[in-house]
Amino acid sequence: MGKPSPGSVKPTFTVLQGQYMAFIHTYTLLHRQPPAERDIQFFFRVTPPSVHNMILTLERRGLLARTPGKARALRVLVPSASLPALRDPTGEAEDGAAQQGDEADER
Repeated sequence: MGKPSPGSVKPTFTVLQGQYMAFIHTYTLLHRQPPAERDIQFFFRVTPPSVHNMILTLERRGLLARTPGKARALRVLVPSASLPALRDPTGEAEDGAAQQGDEADER
């Protein structure tokens, strides 16, 4: 058996790493610029060091590119088709949707 071609190997990452990349990708599509670390911190409700460490980890693993010293210079290197769906980190959106469906059934 030969080696798989570089493009055929699916990148591996944790669920949380996937969520960070999905957020960066989605934010960039919506706002036409990457998020600031503060935007990521607000969405995931984590501390600034947590966000910065995740960005450094993603960069070290070759999943994210950034330009040190330049604001909003994050770029996801994983193809968008390989990214997971972005989920609400609090789980509130999913619960709210289920509750709305339950209310409709009761009517």
